[in-house]
Amino acid sequence: MSLKSFLAKPFARWSVARNKKHIDRPVESQEAVFQRLISKAKDTAFGRDHDFKSIRTYSDFVNRVPVRDYEALKPYVERIMSGEKNVLWPGSPAYLAKTSGTTSGAKYIPITAESMKEQVTSSKLALLQYIVNKGSADYVNGKMIFLQGSPTLGEKNGIALGRLSGIVAHYVPSYLQQSRMPSWETNCIEDWEEKVEAIVEETLPEKMTLIAGIPSWVQMYFEKIKAQTGKNVGDVFPDFSLFVYGGVNFEPYRPVFQKLIGRGVDTVELFPASEGFFAYQDQPKQEGLLLLLNNDIFYEFIPVAKFGTDEEVRYSLEEVQMGENYVLILSTSAGLWGYNIGDTVRFVSLSPYRLVVTGRVKHFISAFGEHVIGKEVETAMKQAIENTNIRIKEFTVAPQISPAEGLPYHEWLVEFENQPENLEAFALVLDRVMQQQNVYYYDLIQGKVLRPLVVSPVKEKGFQDYMKSIGKLGGQNKVPRLSNDRKIADALSAIE
Repeated sequence: MSLKSFLAKPFARWSVARNKKHIDRPVESQEAVFQRLISKAKDTAFGRDHDFKSIRTYSDFVNRVPVRDYEALKPYVERIMSGEKNVLWPGSPAYLAKTSGTTSGAKYIPITAESMKEQVTSSKLALLQYIVNKGSADYVNGKMIFLQGSPTLGEKNGIALGRLSGIVAHYVPSYLQQSRMPSWETNCIEDWEEKVEAIVEETLPEKMTLIAGIPSWVQMYFEKIKAQTGKNVGDVFPDFSLFVYGGVNFEPYRPVFQKLIGRGVDTVELFPASEGFFAYQDQPKQEGLLLLLNNDIFYEFIPVAKFGTDEEVRYSLEEVQMGENYVLILSTSAGLWGYNIGDTVRFVSLSPYRLVVTGRVKHFISAFGEHVIGKEVETAMKQAIENTNIRIKEFTVAPQISPAEGLPYHEWLVEFENQPENLEAFALVLDRVMQQQNVYYYDLIQGKVLRPLVVSPVKEKGFQDYMKSIGKLGGQNKVPRLSNDRKIADALSAIE
């Protein structure tokens, strides 16, 4: 046992125990966060506009601060970008994280020194929790790779500007600097395909123990390793023992990873975003991610069924119920107030609070009132490939409202690694599971408003080609699981 791994174990136990004090007192912890955030921001422009000085309770806050998405918050962000201070949070943010918007083009999410500290602390806590669960810190004895965007930052009126993953690259702890891969120079390569090639060359001779990133892009890295060496990743890196991921559900990718690696490895799921780090997988055998309660984020939840209606209601943490789909709303030390992040979640435990990410507010299909969400299509895919040798690389779902003939249907565009012998039978399994999960979809199928879904194979590397064509290959970019229009589906179908 190295000195590094020896020291990591007691530090991990101490960190997890300290966090548990807040997990065990969820309501009190969130109230403390709420009061701290309001007090700190009361003299900002936003605080004055919304009379923060008179806010005493959560009810006061709901009455004064409406729910906003980025478009509604944008006027405040533009004031920050023009150089104004004390707008959303005291002073100026340390960074503006650039993300892809759906309606407004690029979005610029403020990150303050306080919120960045919580990002780093929370991500470390997830790995320390793994050490406690495993009883071993062996992964710290090797090299670790985090597939991420370029750490090269721009500047706007004195504020550093870049992608979140690139910003985070500046915060690797000193004791991990020698273990971090790839090199700084390689990490700064903008072209994703060129970057992955360089990462393969750098990592092949190394003792890799931990690999992290969005599954679809890590898969690309693994495929290049296997193509170059002719070996399974697990044989190339015999000490590789932990895969850390976030951003998408890993289950559809698991069979492909199993084949590429050639053996099982432990996995840890994270729930990070430019707006904050919210939860992580604290128990490997239990469903759900542990919600962090003392990380300068105050959470609110709006039932999806009532979101955007006259019946819309906001709940604090203590009011949520098991099994309900909620829109996640945040107030943070980055100056986001009543902010709709766009994710939907469902609680699977209330003691402690654990949740699963069920989709995106804007990523759904409801062309006929079915309101199919991401979690439903991912569950259907998982069940369809279980106990088979079918492996998929990527998929997305869109409505076909005006087919050349017959009833409308949902089209599943799937890039298979090995296509089912009977594609129609595979589609029927998917459709059956969808009907079991979604009563509205069931009624539409049974009422012959829709016909059962259709699976359309996508050519090899079709999704990569599509993402490259729109300038979103690699990094934090993800293909939406669901679209309520044909934009992505038609683009994939047109790829030759």
